[in-house]
Amino acid sequence: MTASDWRKILKQLVNKPAKKERFLKHCKPKDRKIGIAARKCERCGRFGAHIKSYGLNLCRHCFREIAEEIGFKKYS
Repeated sequence: MTASDWRKILKQLVNKPAKKERFLKHCKPKDRKIGIAARKCERCGRFGAHIKSYGLNLCRHCFREIAEEIGFKKYS
């Protein structure tokens, strides 16, 4: 189960409160403090290749798209 799959299952259990409680007790993943799934990109929601320098919190794909708009220059 990936980090986002459990929320999809939780939506299906809205009308079944007993099963929902049991699911949350046994199947909900722990909140991540370290590792690849600890932070998401603020723009697209990806987990990997995260740039948190300067408080950006972007993945490398989004950073490449908006780097010049936020003031970074590409040196080649």
